[in-house]
Amino acid sequence: MALLNILKYPDPFLKTKAAPVQSIDLEVNKLISDMVETMALARGIGLAATQVGVGKRVVVLDVPGDNDEERRERGKNLIVLVNPEIVGSSGSITYDEGCLSVPGVTAEVERFSNVTVKALDREGALFEIKAEGLFAIAMQHEIDHLDGILFIDRLSRLKRELIKRKYKKAMERQDRAL
Repeated sequence: MALLNILKYPDPFLKTKAAPVQSIDLEVNKLISDMVETMALARGIGLAATQVGVGKRVVVLDVPGDNDEERRERGKNLIVLVNPEIVGSSGSITYDEGCLSVPGVTAEVERFSNVTVKALDREGALFEIKAEGLFAIAMQHEIDHLDGILFIDRLSRLKRELIKRKYKKAMERQDRAL
C-alpha cells in the first residue's frame, strides 16, 4: 500500500466530476487500499478518489459509531463505495463539517438527515445501504467530491468568501512558517 497525496483547496482537480468505474480490477482495488491507508493516517472519516487526484467514482468511509468502543477502533466501520448514487433521501440536518482537502476550516452545512445509497463493493457486488446522522452526512459529503463539489460550495456566497479569505491567510502563515 502507498500513502497518497491529498489535494488541498484551491487545487482545480477538486472541481473534477469523476467518471464511473467500468470494472473493479487490481488497479481499482490498489486505489481503494491506498485510499483507506491515506484516510486512516490523515485521521479522516471519508475520502473520495478525486481528493487524491484520481477521476474515478470511488469513496472510502470509516465513520465512528455511537458507542465508545466503536469510536476508538479505526476501521471497524470501514465501507467502500464504487459508483455510489443517492437513490433516496429525507429529513434535514445541519452539521459543522470539515474536510481533509480544506484543512483547518469548518462550517455548518445543511444536508439530508437520511439517505439511501446504491453502490458496488470492492468485489463488484451491487448493494444498497441506508444511512442516518453523521454516516449520512459523510456519504453526501464524499459523493459531492465525486461531482466536483466541496462543502464550502454549499454555503452562502458571503460565508464562502469569508472562509476562503480565512483559509488563504492560514495557508500563507503556514507557508511562512516552513
